[in-house]
Amino acid sequence: MSQSAQNQNREACMKYVRNAWYVAGWAMDLEESTPLAVSILGEPLVLYQSGGVLAALEDRCVHRLAPLSLGRCEASNLRCMYHGLLFAPDGKVIEIPGQEVVPPQARVKSYPVAERHSWIWVWMGDPTKADEALIPPAVGFDDPDYILGRGQLDYAAEARLINDNLLDFSHLTFVHAQSFGSDPDFARVLPSITPLPRGIRYLRWIENTFGSSTRKTDVPMDNFMAYDYLLPGILLMQTGVFPLGTAKACDFGHPDLSRAVGSLSFTSQAVTPVTEKTARYFFSWGPHRNFGNEETRDGMMRVAAQAFTEDKTMIEAQQRVIDGSPDAQVMPTAHDKGVTLFNRLIASMVKQEQEEQLSKELERTVS
Repeated sequence: MSQSAQNQNREACMKYVRNAWYVAGWAMDLEESTPLAVSILGEPLVLYQSGGVLAALEDRCVHRLAPLSLGRCEASNLRCMYHGLLFAPDGKVIEIPGQEVVPPQARVKSYPVAERHSWIWVWMGDPTKADEALIPPAVGFDDPDYILGRGQLDYAAEARLINDNLLDFSHLTFVHAQSFGSDPDFARVLPSITPLPRGIRYLRWIENTFGSSTRKTDVPMDNFMAYDYLLPGILLMQTGVFPLGTAKACDFGHPDLSRAVGSLSFTSQAVTPVTEKTARYFFSWGPHRNFGNEETRDGMMRVAAQAFTEDKTMIEAQQRVIDGSPDAQVMPTAHDKGVTLFNRLIASMVKQEQEEQLSKELERTVS
């Protein structure tokens, strides 16, 4: 990708929050001492883990602009394999073959990076604000309570369209009729949606139903589903089947999970903007150990693979319609509360970030 194309991608991605932790990839896919090229918000990055250090750098050597992702790890450093410049984890060049003095400007951008919940997270904004406490509390493969499977999909569509899809589950009745087989109540019954400081909370009970999409029951039960959708695009969802009357007993709030009688599961999902109109979607899903095993997990993942492919087909088709009719307007419905709240939050934070950036630029100009 040319430098001008990269700049255009960055400008187009300004509609996304930058002061947030983005999922760059699965921790188990980052091999020791093997650089990995990724792109987030139109910015090419190289991730590497070597010498006990995890680092994320701009994927561009300062000398001839060769990709550092083609480089070689040396202890905790990364050597460009074009002309041999050696980069420290903070992005500084610490060695230039055949040249004793390293110019102070010889450095590339480094990004705050962390491994948590089986994902590699990268902070794309102001590094002084990179608080690891803001990493969403996903469930990783090290969690002893869940047996998880994982996957990812690349979309030829804007990340925001995937976010919108995950914020409005009324589509389950229609898009996923052949996979999840959701009850028509998904489209008829409105969930409870409340704002959070960095996202929204979704909660839904369906009473007097016969199990869930992954496990049917012979007697009526109460079906529970709740998720937090957190910046920059992270879905953390708990589902379960409970004895009839549980919904009313907990006043349609969060139940005591120990009272579940089936289908207790957790899914962590992440949407990462790659460029203006491409995105990567990461997901894990599996049963609680008290309600399933590896075979259960594998069956759930087969359903997920079918369902998420259904989403991908619809969203990429949606993107093509949007591209072909740029002046068309969205008409919200009653199910768009979560979409509206989340997008307003993003717009507000993006505006604040841009104002802070402008203020810093003015300060530098004055000084």
